[in-house]
Amino acid sequence: MRPRKKDRHLPACMYHKHGAYYLVRRGKWERLGEDYQASLLAYARKTSQASLGGMPALIDKAMKHHFKVKKLAANTVTQYEAAAERLKDIFAEFEPRDVMPKHIAAVKMDLAGTPNMCNRIISVARIVFGYGLEWQEVDSNPCTGVRRHKEGKRDRYITDAEFAALLSVASPYIRCILEMAYLTGQRISDVLAIHLSDISPEGVAFAQQKTGAKLIVAMTPDLDEVIARAKALPRKVRTLTLFCSRAGKPVSYETVKMAFRVLRKKTGIDDVTIHDIRAKSLTDADREGKNAQTLGGHSDPKMTARYLRGRLPKIAQAPTMPVKVR
Repeated sequence: MRPRKKDRHLPACMYHKHGAYYLVRRGKWERLGEDYQASLLAYARKTSQASLGGMPALIDKAMKHHFKVKKLAANTVTQYEAAAERLKDIFAEFEPRDVMPKHIAAVKMDLAGTPNMCNRIISVARIVFGYGLEWQEVDSNPCTGVRRHKEGKRDRYITDAEFAALLSVASPYIRCILEMAYLTGQRISDVLAIHLSDISPEGVAFAQQKTGAKLIVAMTPDLDEVIARAKALPRKVRTLTLFCSRAGKPVSYETVKMAFRVLRKKTGIDDVTIHDIRAKSLTDADREGKNAQTLGGHSDPKMTARYLRGRLPKIAQAPTMPVKVR
């Protein structure tokens, strides 16, 4: 089955045809009514009486297990959850064993206009069928052999002037967080997780939430100065983390992300994302001859290459005049 071309506002298995709404399961069309709200109530009653089972049930079961056994970043979980919902809608009328490689290929073709989201959906499908195969609910993984779309590499580089402009309109609190993200080259979630015990004269210790990589970013005068400013911000005495609210509670990633949106609006620099700060850090470290791969905590240099911004102007050296005319 291919993704819906119309009626995308309707829940899974509910369709509008010839002036009426229908619940479609196993190829059988069950009339709900002509009124939209009344049809939704009828839909809720019928779907709550018995689970739809099939693919939606396997997707829910597999993803619940996956989130339990895998340590994933909160942002990754959010993306997977969104992709899982799309996948349930696409295969709402399928039994797991009915899904074939041609169906996965059809999804890839129909969602080619949104390659990033399509790749997330295919990744989730691969995970779901992997567990289904392990649990003997399917005989094979239909995602095998279906390649992901090629995603365009983001190449937006925050210039020094732009970064200074963003910092100049930030609150002292948000400014410290963004500066720590740049100076350490770490993800915002890992910066927010810094404990006071992670800080020593040697540097700042990190255990990356996304990859599990452990590293210490060596202490520098700039880093020491930002840490001192962060510690001087109003806080409860017995907080364990470097960054926290006035009430002593941890700061969420969403809070910082929303604050960054405000900074973009104030400065008019609206084509950058908060993730570009990490890219700037690794790119600048690479240009200074430092090991960007180690700073990024990557085991594979290809991962580091995804962060490095390669379209920066290159400094060309002109030749020396061989003959001077007097």
